[in-house]
Amino acid sequence: MEHVLCIGGPPASGKTTVATRLARRYGLRLYRADTRTWTHRDRALRAGNVAAQRWESMTPADRWTRSTPAEMLDMSLHRARGAMVIDDLRTLPVSPLILAEGTPMPAAAVSAGIIARTQSVWLLPTADVQRIRLDAAATADGHVRLYRLLRDVIEREACDHHVAALTLDGSQSVSEVTAVVEQLFAAALTRGPRAETVTERQVLLREMNDAVIEQIREYHARPWTSGDAEAVVRSFACECGQAACVADADLTVGEVWTGRAYAPGHRPDTSYAETT
Repeated sequence: MEHVLCIGGPPASGKTTVATRLARRYGLRLYRADTRTWTHRDRALRAGNVAAQRWESMTPADRWTRSTPAEMLDMSLHRARGAMVIDDLRTLPVSPLILAEGTPMPAAAVSAGIIARTQSVWLLPTADVQRIRLDAAATADGHVRLYRLLRDVIEREACDHHVAALTLDGSQSVSEVTAVVEQLFAAALTRGPRAETVTERQVLLREMNDAVIEQIREYHARPWTSGDAEAVVRSFACECGQAACVADADLTVGEVWTGRAYAPGHRPDTSYAETT
């Protein structure tokens, strides 16, 4: 898939931030594996995946307090979702370039030649860096245990499949890491294709926001959840479509679904309103 750029890595590696910055800067289609979590789980359930069935049958508390890290890894569907990610990417348009990121990104797809080696990189934080970031995010203990194990598993996968990897030791800023990834992808970014017009960029930004909305709604549709998905507040990408815009807007799901996400002071483009 020559039209796909790939960023892999464990939780708290900063891959989402880097991918989002580059996608918005260059007018790329952003694929975030996180936004496909519940779609992938439903697919696993339909296929009779035992680990997925067990996870759904447990209470949220039991998943994180009564499961061993190995059991949590199994129920995370890390390996099963890798194939689903590739399936997702195959269904997307080939233009503009796709920048795909996520914890289940399969390093095996690089060694198999499915994703170009020169268009993929894994961000691998050290154990200390990951711990500091998870602490800063007040990550729950159960999640921390799984995320630490995922770091070890993904680091080993990256090594086994000889993918390009950037070790994050805490000395690099987000901007510096983004610049390194940008340089690694320079040839593909120059070649394109990329979204060039405001309207094209707005369409991609709306796709990005719709994916987040779908993720939140699918989570709240689970029988063991509560609350109103439409009232959930998230940071959505500003849809003004200007190439230099990197602003976000903190809005509810309902507000974005029934309207548009614009950062304060950013005015919508008339041509976009006319095309939608």
